[in-house]
Amino acid sequence: MIRPICTSPIRSEGRTESGRGFRRALITFTAAVVLLPFANASAQQQQSEATIKRQQEAAAAAQAQAAAEAKAKAEAEARERAQFFNLLASKVRELRDSEAKLNKQRVDAARAALQEQERLEREQIARRDAAEKRGKELDKEWEANEARIKDMNALLQQHQGNLGELFGVTRQIAGDAAGTLQDSMLSVLFLPKDGKTEERSEFMRRIAGAKELPSITELERLWYELQREMTEQGKVVRFKTDVVQRDGNASEREVVAVGPFTAVSNGEFLGYLPNSKTFTEMDGELPGSFRSLARRLQQTPADGGYTLAVVDPARGSLLTRYMERPNWLRRIQRGEAVGYVIISVGIIGLLLALFQYASLIRTRIAMSWQLRHLDEPKQNNPLGRLLLAFRSGGNLDESPELAELRLSEAVLREVPRLERFQSFLRLAVAAGPLLGLIGTVIGMIITFHAIVASGASDPKLMANGIGQAMINTVLGLGIAIPLLFINAGLTGFSRSLIQILDEHSQALLADRLLETHKGSEPAAGTQARVRTA
Repeated sequence: MIRPICTSPIRSEGRTESGRGFRRALITFTAAVVLLPFANASAQQQQSEATIKRQQEAAAAAQAQAAAEAKAKAEAEARERAQFFNLLASKVRELRDSEAKLNKQRVDAARAALQEQERLEREQIARRDAAEKRGKELDKEWEANEARIKDMNALLQQHQGNLGELFGVTRQIAGDAAGTLQDSMLSVLFLPKDGKTEERSEFMRRIAGAKELPSITELERLWYELQREMTEQGKVVRFKTDVVQRDGNASEREVVAVGPFTAVSNGEFLGYLPNSKTFTEMDGELPGSFRSLARRLQQTPADGGYTLAVVDPARGSLLTRYMERPNWLRRIQRGEAVGYVIISVGIIGLLLALFQYASLIRTRIAMSWQLRHLDEPKQNNPLGRLLLAFRSGGNLDESPELAELRLSEAVLREVPRLERFQSFLRLAVAAGPLLGLIGTVIGMIITFHAIVASGASDPKLMANGIGQAMINTVLGLGIAIPLLFINAGLTGFSRSLIQILDEHSQALLADRLLETHKGSEPAAGTQARVRTA
């Protein structure tokens, strides 16, 4: 009896070992069949068939087991392969991360190196710019030194020049300074007190007329006096000195001087007498604003900061011109008779206009009251008189034409009183420029007479006639323009009142026509119509 061959599980790691086991089983099976020649044919055949069947089943089982093992092995291989690929992917990721980290480190290092190079480049550029700036400064300093050397050489040549040129310049400067110091009011502050030192203007005149080169001491004083004058011109000083009054007497006063330009004392501006080196009161009167500024300047303490003051750069000439300037009264007096006529016309027109304005205002107030009380007409206002005139002679039998004539008569009776003095104002407006033109012609005639009499066109001789001509022109326009506006206001005011009378007269006439046609009561209809108007 042939026992089936039990095959042990194939523990191979590949498909090749499974195939080898299968071939060994086939070879064993073939050998067993060949070595059984003596068995009973039928039994052998049955046994052989059973054996073959069992062998086939064993081979099928072996083959199934081999297929299962192959499948398990394939799955294991797939798992191993997946694990391998996962491990490989993790390794790749690690390599990639390490490479990215290394690349980042390299980029950071390159960037840091680039920034360092840029910093070094900026430092080098800054050093270059500083060197260029320093070079330019040295060039400028070199050029300045060259120019200074040239100036010093020229100064050296000038000092080495002829002493006669220096002498001429000194005399010229002393001559120019002598006149300036003589007219400067600051000389009062620097008068010699010992009686031995020369007064500075006299010293300048002596140097200007000298025949020999002045000494070093005299040159130093020349420079000192010029420097002191320039320095003191920018100061405001307060001191006491004698002031000559208008009556010729001198009294000691406190004087405030603004450089060599202006001096004030007791709220008055002072003049300066160069010959006697004293201050004097000025002949004439300045405007009140000037005197208030003078008092404010004198009352300001030495350490009081800043204050508003008047400075005469012409050293008194401009203040004198201000004192010679005529005021409004003197200007009007220059207009003479024509000017007085113009002013009289203007005053009369102004008074009449004011009177008429007051009358119209009272009339307006009375008419306003009458508008609120139409049932009680009064004689103190034009509207009340109009209502009384309408009611006094009117009835339903009266024709509308007669009523209209009565109302027109009442309105016309009120118009002259409302337009009173307007014709005179219009006449004054037209006559003002004409009267001014007459004064202009008279002034020009006086000017021409002065020119003919003197034989020359001296402005001082022509000033009187031209001033009279201009003043009269200004006066004529001065009354015409204001009266023109005043008359326009009066005209508008009176027309508004006349318009009220016209409106109410038309309203009364319309009521009369309505009452005539309908036969209603005149009083009630009239009142309603007037109120509606």
